[in-house]
Amino acid sequence: MYDNDKRIVVTMDAGGTFFRFGAIQGNKPMMEEITFPSESRNLEKCLNTIVNGFGAVMSRLPEKPVAISFAFPGPADYPNGIFPTLLTNFPCFAEGVALGPFLESKFNLPVFINNDADLFTYGEALAGLLPHVNSVLKERGSAKVYRNMVGFILGTGFGIGITTNNQMYIGDNCCSEIYCTPNKLEPELIVEEGVSARAVLHNYRLFANDPKAADYTDSYDIYQIADGTKPGDQAAALKAFARFGEVAGNTIANAVCMLDGIIVLGGGVSKSHKFYMPALLRELRTKLTTRTGIVIQRVPSYVYNLEDEAELDRFIQGEQREIPVFGTDRSVKCDVQKRLAIGISRLGTTQATTIGAYCFALHKLDEK
Repeated sequence: MYDNDKRIVVTMDAGGTFFRFGAIQGNKPMMEEITFPSESRNLEKCLNTIVNGFGAVMSRLPEKPVAISFAFPGPADYPNGIFPTLLTNFPCFAEGVALGPFLESKFNLPVFINNDADLFTYGEALAGLLPHVNSVLKERGSAKVYRNMVGFILGTGFGIGITTNNQMYIGDNCCSEIYCTPNKLEPELIVEEGVSARAVLHNYRLFANDPKAADYTDSYDIYQIADGTKPGDQAAALKAFARFGEVAGNTIANAVCMLDGIIVLGGGVSKSHKFYMPALLRELRTKLTTRTGIVIQRVPSYVYNLEDEAELDRFIQGEQREIPVFGTDRSVKCDVQKRLAIGISRLGTTQATTIGAYCFALHKLDEK
């Protein structure tokens, strides 16, 4: 949508350890990231770091940016740029911080702050997986067009974002969340305890006959063990990802039943899809029954795996039929198959989130 736009937006990737600053023009980064420690325990140092980071970026730009736009972790009053409660990764925000108004006063620019999963999904919907899917469908002669996307971040936590008709869904309380829903295999726990990097590590330790199991701190270690490139209990690693996929699939199935859009996965754990995707797809394709014994699909639309070429072909093909027009000798062609698809981020999680922040800022400026 904004691929050729000349306006510049300054962005930040906000983490509890580091802030990474940059600038976007026409959906493309303009420079290498500038990184500073986040100083998350000292409010004055933290805010000074943010100001200095944005200032460093702006000093390298050929012209003044039109806005500042970025994602920040945790619950907030995003439309007003206010963080009213304690953030786990930012203890210095304990008393509440009006970050947006603070930055607007410093730089005399509009400031837009949003949830990372929302911006990730928005970026993939406008410049990533969703336009890619529609482009492939068009190239292969299909009239099918998708306008909705549901995004899930599988990483340190489990987040959800929704975009419909190029509009990012925010919610009345900026609190459209999925991490707190029940865990299929351990219903007393939140689902994030089953769908996150720490869940993969927990699952491996639960099943592994490996004296080093407690030493691993990154889910990528478990990926390497599952892949046979690192010593360890391969069967337990495979089981860890299968369990992850089952819990994720159950929750994603519930969400997609209501939201009916293309599914995109991002976050560090999403890259391990060859190990968890089979279990996830089994959940999406589960059948349920009514009391009278009627069998129905758990998700009314069949979900195809875009990472599998054969499934991609079937997704594109659909089911074409000629439907007669009653009382005439005419018929109309119709694709009668209800279908969705699931795929991995085409932009990469960080880039998708940054592009989402860029597009959101320009969209809001254009609205005015």
